[in-house]
Amino acid sequence: MKKIISTDNAPSAIGTYSQAILANDFLFISGQIPLDPEKMELVEGIDNQIRMVFKNIKEILKEANMSYSNIIKLTILLDNLENFEKVNEIMGQLFDKPYPARAAYEVAKLPKNSSIEIETIAYQGSE
Repeated sequence: MKKIISTDNAPSAIGTYSQAILANDFLFISGQIPLDPEKMELVEGIDNQIRMVFKNIKEILKEANMSYSNIIKLTILLDNLENFEKVNEIMGQLFDKPYPARAAYEVAKLPKNSSIEIETIAYQGSE
């Protein structure tokens, strides 16, 4: 079973993709950049950008009746890997152990010149 997951509480798609797809018990959330969903503009400052991305992910998870605890994998793209420590710090405030699996990469450029993009996989099945 495949179902499109979409919410007005996270940025609408800015291209040919869905916010998220629920496939059986797995939720695949498209890469989220730090857009304010009301204005569809980037928030400023790396801390605010990281928090906005996680807020947008949280809203999409909520639409699928999930939370951060359902996340099993994050792929984090940064325009400067030196900001990875800030990602760790903020994740430590938002996530409980056990933490999800994760990969992080520095890339040359991200959509709309954002500093961060996070792609998410979550699981809603029983443990």
